[in-house]
Amino acid sequence: MSMEPVKDLRVSSGTSLKELMEQYGQSGGFTSAKLAQAHDILKMMLDGECIKFFSFPACINATGTRGVIKDMVKNKLVDVIITTCGTLDHDLARQWKHYYKGRFDVDDADLYDQGVNRLGNVFVPNESYGIVLEDKLQPFLEELYAGGIKEMSTKELCWELGKLCNEESILYWARENKIPIYIPGITDGAVGSQLWSFYQKHRDFKLDLFKDENDLADIVFTAKRTGALMVGGGISKHHTIWWNQFRDGLDYAVYLTTAVEHDGSLSGARVREAVSWGKVNTKAKYTTVEGDATILLPLLIAPFL
Repeated sequence: MSMEPVKDLRVSSGTSLKELMEQYGQSGGFTSAKLAQAHDILKMMLDGECIKFFSFPACINATGTRGVIKDMVKNKLVDVIITTCGTLDHDLARQWKHYYKGRFDVDDADLYDQGVNRLGNVFVPNESYGIVLEDKLQPFLEELYAGGIKEMSTKELCWELGKLCNEESILYWARENKIPIYIPGITDGAVGSQLWSFYQKHRDFKLDLFKDENDLADIVFTAKRTGALMVGGGISKHHTIWWNQFRDGLDYAVYLTTAVEHDGSLSGARVREAVSWGKVNTKAKYTTVEGDATILLPLLIAPFL
């Protein structure tokens, strides 16, 4: 085992994030050292021959972290996105309405009476969420239907929704750069509810999830190498590692999480657990970084932008 001395951080007002990340790798500083390792793994993934998966939960798109994800898609730092329905909800809703800075320690019953939903310390008024999505999506779906589009995969749906968006949107850049977004839990959110509502009067309107799965099969079976940046757990993380088990696992994996390991949850499972399932290759470069993604993701991605 090689032994390297711990070096003190040297920071000033002129220290760049790239320089800080390099120092983190030399400081032996707990989570900062893991973040530096994650940076190095992402750099390996950007070699041009690695298919880069990016999975994340919807909640961070209710915060300013949405802007980081948008820039990742805009600058083609990812090739495949797997996320939850709520990502569509927040990305679309914030096209037309504001979310607001709030507090964790607030009277939630009082918020309910005011017609305000709380997502952590973000306040989401009813008119900024379900109401605006219904107002915008029902006419849009009617237009698609009248134009002969009666069946779509979630990838196709996301690219169609990109037509509604401006350049501050994830969906806009996914459509522009032809980066697929897959939503395996498409009915679990406000957009999913709008799709279900539309289906009540258009029984021949369908979502083809198997078409998404065929796409993912083609991606993993033909990839020379695959890597994944996974933020949080749940269905988006699992769908990413699940598909990669069919090609002997991911070659690179970075996982950001706040969840604990001892309850056996997928969200708490460290990347090393996925090695036992063949979802991450036994020779893969990987790390798990514990911490809030709204802090870690901007620090991790900024040096690549």
